[in-house]
Amino acid sequence: MVWKNDQVSEGETLRIIETAKKCLRVPGDYVEFGCYKGDTSLILAELLVDNSVEKSAKKLWIYDSFEGLPEKRKEDESVLGENFKGGELYVTKREVKERFLRAGLPVPVIKKGWFSELTEEDLPEKIAFAFLDGDFYESIRDSLRLVAPRMAEGGIVVVHDYTNPALPGVKRAVEEYRNSANKGGSAELVLL
Repeated sequence: MVWKNDQVSEGETLRIIETAKKCLRVPGDYVEFGCYKGDTSLILAELLVDNSVEKSAKKLWIYDSFEGLPEKRKEDESVLGENFKGGELYVTKREVKERFLRAGLPVPVIKKGWFSELTEEDLPEKIAFAFLDGDFYESIRDSLRLVAPRMAEGGIVVVHDYTNPALPGVKRAVEEYRNSANKGGSAELVLL
């Protein structure tokens, strides 16, 4: 089934699917930070169902504030990004869960909270694939901090909006992560 995704382009969606498929044999679960309405989450869930082997079935974990975007910091300021305001992109956890039920897909582990509030106990022990779509500097910084130590060898982290000039904080957070001596993990980064 092809899912509509109104926050990620068709080309980006195909790249996410292609990258996620590469991680099917990597030990660990799949995580998504910043799910909004669950468009990408549904795609990942379907991929996992279609490719699951009973004894090695992977779980999908999704994380979102379910309060919309946080307030911008100075790292996120851009004349092109005036539309990205605190509270925008609001959706409820219940709405996302209901989309999975209507699609007949297993409901993922859904964690509500700002990424800065999450701890390692909120994540799976091992991560094979991570999709980070936090839009802003702090969200990407915090999600990288959380997933990096848990990434399995051969795992891949996909960061959305790295090339988006309206969201400069994403690129800044990724570059700080790349330059950090204590980043942990050895996952490949794919930047969209």
